[in-house]
Parts: sequence; structure tokens; C-alpha cells
Amino acid sequence: MLNLSRFSLHAIASLAIVGFTVASAPVHADDSWHSVKKAGVLRCGAAVAPPYVMRDPKTGEYSGFFSDLCRDFGQKVLKVKVEFVDTSWDNIVAGLQSDKWDLSMALNDTPEREKAISFSSPVTPYNVSFAYNRNNPKIPKGAKGVSDFDKPGVTVAVMSGSAQDKAISALLKQAQIMRLPGNDDTRMALMSKRADLLADANITNMLLTQAHPDWAGAIQPSPAIAQQEVAFGVRKDTTAGDMQLLNSFINDQVKTGAIDKLIKASVQQMLAATAK
Repeated sequence: MLNLSRFSLHAIASLAIVGFTVASAPVHADDSWHSVKKAGVLRCGAAVAPPYVMRDPKTGEYSGFFSDLCRDFGQKVLKVKVEFVDTSWDNIVAGLQSDKWDLSMALNDTPEREKAISFSSPVTPYNVSFAYNRNNPKIPKGAKGVSDFDKPGVTVAVMSGSAQDKAISALLKQAQIMRLPGNDDTRMALMSKRADLLADANITNMLLTQAHPDWAGAIQPSPAIAQQEVAFGVRKDTTAGDMQLLNSFINDQVKTGAIDKLIKASVQQMLAATAK
């Protein structure tokens, strides 16, 4: 079972700091998000990254704990319909800027992205780990850091345009980086042995190792690589009232333990799908 206590503690601590920047006057749903209410729909920009954001290839339906959060915010707080807009990690910021959707889901809060968009309060923490096949002779037993595998002839798969792509691009000097469009592509590259390692979010690689305990291992470098917060992305012109309402919703979900429950449900869903 995934131990999520560190997610809640870290997120709540971060929210305590963020809370000081929020205006003291209460904001109600009727006072904010006018354009969304006028349109009658909240558009959630969705780039797949299990268990944050998942999409059923047969039905096109979205799940994952960020999808659930976006759906709950739209339906329960704003009282509007919710629409998920397909995108990629390469385009998820630009699409938000050009008003193709109202919220970008599961974005790492990075200094580079903060130049273009704003971020909600954090939902969960994030860092990069490396999944690998324990039978791969290129990866030394007991490997603990990047220096153990950053060598010629080693290939690391990563989702193009993702936070982990940016992190390892600045870090790896000798290993080859295989940039692929989606999570399924990177996972298949590792499983088919076209890639020696998979650079991904720590929680995502944890799921991979749980789903394939017979061969999959993970390297969690210390100090952590790209330690960041994962949040909703919003446009720079988002009003203080709109931001406060969204942050109040997130704060409540974190403090009540609702986020932990959504994460656990997403983890179980992904593991069940993998086992089929």
C-alpha cells in the first residue's frame, strides 16, 4: 500500500506559507470565475501522466486524482459542467496561455513556467526517480545516483516536454536521452528494453515497481532531483478572487485528507488496469 503521509504533511506545510499571501476577505463561488460560469463549462487541460491524469483509450474518459479534483471543483464549487481537453506536455502551457482551457492539470511549479503562467496552491510534492530492469547488466547493483548510470551506451526514456525531461536534460552528460510523446511510450520503451531506464515522477515510478515486482526497481537519487510542487496551472491574468476560490478548495481537500483518498483510489485503479 502506498504510504501517503509524506504527501499530506509536505503539502500542508507548503500551504501554510502560501496562505499568508491570500486576501483575508472570504470569496464565495458566486463572486468568482464569471467567464466560466457564463460559458457553463470548466475546461481542464489534460496531458496523461498516471496516476495524476489517466485516460481510458477505449472510452476517452478521464480519471486520476487531478482529473477528479478538476471535476469536483467545476461541478461542486462552480456548479458548471466539466470538459477535459486533450493535450501534450509540450503544449500544456501554451494551450493555457491561448485560452484553449481554463486550468492545466498536474503541472510542476517551476521558475521557467512561472514566467508564463501562475500556479495554484500545491496539491502534492514531486521529484524525479529512475525505474529500471534489475536484470539489466548496464545498471550496477546498488546504484544510488545518476553517476552510476550516466555513461555512454545507456539510454534513458522520458516524456518529451515534461518536468522530468527538463531536469535530466540539464543533468545527464553521457547517457542518451530518448524523448517520447507519452507515458505509455516511455514505459513500453523500458519494458521492451529499448531504454535502460525511465525517468519519471517518483510516484509514477513507484507504481511501475509495484506492478512489476519481479523485475522492476527504482533509483531515488539523494539529494532529490527537481524537488517541486505539483499544482494547477492558471493564466497570468487570473483575478485574485478566482485564485483564492481555487486555493481554498485545494486547501480544504488537503486538510480533510480527500487528496490522500483520491491518490489511493487512482493508484489502485492503475494497478488493477496493469494487472489485466
